[in-house]
Amino acid sequence: MKKSDFHFDLPPELIAQAPLAERSASRLLVVPPAPAALEDRAIRDLPALLQAGDLLIFNDTRVIPARLFGQKATGGRVEILIERLLPGNEARAQIGASKSPKPGGRIALDAGGEAEVLGRDGEFYHLRFHVEDSLESWLLHAGRLPLPPYIQREPGRDDLERYQTVFAKEVGAVAAPTAGLHFDEGLLQALRDRGVEFGHVTLHVGAGTFQPMRADDVRDHRMHSEWLNVGAELVAQVRRTRERGGRVVAVGTTVVRALESAMRTHDDGRRELHPFAGETQIFIFPGYRIESVDALVTNFHLPESTLLMMVSAFSGYDRIFEAYRHAVEQRYRFFSYGDAMLLWPQRYDADTTGGAHAP
Repeated sequence: MKKSDFHFDLPPELIAQAPLAERSASRLLVVPPAPAALEDRAIRDLPALLQAGDLLIFNDTRVIPARLFGQKATGGRVEILIERLLPGNEARAQIGASKSPKPGGRIALDAGGEAEVLGRDGEFYHLRFHVEDSLESWLLHAGRLPLPPYIQREPGRDDLERYQTVFAKEVGAVAAPTAGLHFDEGLLQALRDRGVEFGHVTLHVGAGTFQPMRADDVRDHRMHSEWLNVGAELVAQVRRTRERGGRVVAVGTTVVRALESAMRTHDDGRRELHPFAGETQIFIFPGYRIESVDALVTNFHLPESTLLMMVSAFSGYDRIFEAYRHAVEQRYRFFSYGDAMLLWPQRYDADTTGGAHAP
């Protein structure tokens, strides 16, 4: 399977450059298993599309203002994108500069203070920040929001609120779990009134989510690492939901990534969700059977991206590309500030194996 198998043509004007006036004003493309017809709906229709006893799982990560600018001692300009906060005012980060800084080098930050280069591991640098406060607190007023590279503008005041979910709590992401951006208090209350329950995982979305796939053969790609936590309370919620016949619905591919990383295989071959906190590099692509969720709310993804490969594994390659062609024809809005899909899984005639790298 080649990276080019996941290419599609997208008119640039369909890439949403700003959020709608209301979070829950987005459209929703419902994608049932083939041969059922695709449905053009609205995200506000979601309560009617779910049932009492279903469980919606959200990613409660909170985006940090992770983008900084500075200058090397030689005078060269530097852009820093923090990928992960570490103890002791240290961080893992990407650095954009005309010439890569060396270990021991210091970067004078425009917002005050310095970043000391401790070392480098591939595309990521290990930095220690010499600033007035804890790094997390300092970034709240000194950092800039790292909007995705396909949004061709600088972040504005509205982005500070709109590029954050209303349930964001655990600080540590450099990109929003964008399927969750559609949910406002009105929609959440309508879902509660319907009898839908809520659960949360944490997966801190890293800067690697925007890295293009460089390998031509999908199986040669190695995913970036992200930290996640699937707690015991969420595992118990999932088990209760299944026991009473409810459905587990992931809000976003990050939730699927977290849950599939927390699945464990028993000696009899049965896979089951267990509590797990730690790193994951799981890469899901067609041929892998996603068993942790029964449906998925997600935005539209970039051509040739690992997220497009994940949803193709869930709903089927042909079905996903049929849905994307329909979305382009119907002028849906794409990517982070765009519209959403409600995906149901493909029907399996036989067991499917392979199609993923281990967590």
